[in-house]
Amino acid sequence: MDETLAKKLRILADAAKYDASCASSGAPKRSADKDGLGSTTGAGICHAYTPDGRCVSLLKILLTNWCLFDCAYCVNRRSSNVRRAKFTVEEVVRLTVEFYKRNYIEGLFLSSGIIKSPDHTMEQMNRVAKSLRRDHGFRGYIHLKTIPEASPWLIEEAGLYADRLSINVELPTEASLERLAPEKDGASIQGAMTQIGERIVEAKAERRRFAPAGQSTQVIVGADATTDEALIRKSAHLYGSVGLKRVYYSAFSPIPDGAAILPLKSPPLQREHRLYQADWLIRYYDFSPDDVADAAEDGMFALDIDPKLAWALKNRARFPVDVNRAEREMLLRVPGLGARAVDRIVQARRHTSLRLDDVARLTSGLRRARPFLIAADHTPGGLTDRLDLRARLAEPARQLSLF
Repeated sequence: MDETLAKKLRILADAAKYDASCASSGAPKRSADKDGLGSTTGAGICHAYTPDGRCVSLLKILLTNWCLFDCAYCVNRRSSNVRRAKFTVEEVVRLTVEFYKRNYIEGLFLSSGIIKSPDHTMEQMNRVAKSLRRDHGFRGYIHLKTIPEASPWLIEEAGLYADRLSINVELPTEASLERLAPEKDGASIQGAMTQIGERIVEAKAERRRFAPAGQSTQVIVGADATTDEALIRKSAHLYGSVGLKRVYYSAFSPIPDGAAILPLKSPPLQREHRLYQADWLIRYYDFSPDDVADAAEDGMFALDIDPKLAWALKNRARFPVDVNRAEREMLLRVPGLGARAVDRIVQARRHTSLRLDDVARLTSGLRRARPFLIAADHTPGGLTDRLDLRARLAEPARQLSLF
């Protein structure tokens, strides 16, 4: 690799690190033919994930960090004093192919600042994906960060070559966008996400290819005064209205020469973790947005206990539940029991009456579940109603790092 290209790569890979939405799970199983490159599987191409589920085996870069927009929270904003660089279409294609051949990566995550116009930038990104697919027979994973202000036909074209498309909501309310990103329009973002969602549904019905791994989005946490409850309600709305695969929550990180309207420090990273847990309650545990909101205090999730435990402590009258008789829906609400553990419990109790030791073999979360469960040889007695139960089950404080 020549020195100029290596310098661009250092700048534009670093500039892409703030984008969390790069997991590759959900791509269809696909392998290259004898003249092609790359492969992916239904479980995702990534072999390693960070603790919060972020993919680490994609080439994750920006096409450029030059940008016409001046979003206050963005390190690449127009007024930011950062080193700038721009790849050509051919350079991104070359890097992707060469890195794949060296077994460095198995896919590409491509985003970009806005240069010249949204249409011009989206066209350049589409050319990268199109060249990889058509000219190089690349069958690996491609994720394109779509530009909502671009023409609908360019977004349509992106879906023909990318496995996943994503559009960042950035901030959950129109008021926050107007204050921190006045050049962005919430209606345009929602409209583009709706368009992608409709095309994905149509393509599945017609058995043709269009962003087969779906679409995702990212929201910034802690750059404004939005509560956790409002963030989760926004996510629930997007899951239902545009068929999102996933919402990513990215803790705001102070940037050099940041605007005075921004916070001086990041929110606790544990807040981001609690939002992911609450998100999973909606997606996999049959919690409604109102149920999840009930776990919050003044709109915010506690940092020392997870939202599921917080909900259970607020609804102690519904516990304990009998592990041998309770409906699956209620077992999913027991702290310490994951969805897979619940399914194993439901399967096992068809053949025998479960004792506490049996439950322990089916889940690693028995410590948290014990006060909320009845088993053949166990009743929690007054443990469920103890005033110090929260303190007994709270997680010990530990330091988390952002990167």
